[in-house]
Amino acid sequence: MRLAPKLSCIAALVFAAAAGVSTAASAAGPAASQQVDGSITAAGSTCTWADATASANPPSTLTIDRSTVNSGVSCSGGASATLNSDPTLTFDDTAGTATSDLIDITVKQSIVSCSYKATNVGWTRDGSTRAYTNKAFTASKSSGSFLCPSSISAEPGSASLHFH
Repeated sequence: MRLAPKLSCIAALVFAAAAGVSTAASAAGPAASQQVDGSITAAGSTCTWADATASANPPSTLTIDRSTVNSGVSCSGGASATLNSDPTLTFDDTAGTATSDLIDITVKQSIVSCSYKATNVGWTRDGSTRAYTNKAFTASKSSGSFLCPSSISAEPGSASLHFH
């Protein structure tokens, strides 16, 4: 059944939205415009979004506006995703990491909808940039059809985010 891998891909995509990052600026570089782009590739599908709004620039604690993520998500393979929370991120510049508090997402493939939640998702910065990739994480099913997997897992580095 191809439904579970596609649902995992979409869920991982939106989890990625929780961790704003910057590719153009170094940690001490120019200020970003409080926008975040992201992508995830899994199970042969790719999902992307651009120009989601953040409440601040890293390394300040910030919140990603779910409505601006949701309005820009585009996925291959006929799936869709909706972020149900405004994730808050905290940054540890010394360690080169970030953590998102709660990610609540609903994914839909055909007529099947599944909701998942993940807490304390970790992200690793790429060198001195603001480019981050996800650490491995698992999200638990919070509602949905019996066809929905009880949990989904994202491999390390399967999602990336960029503040600009």
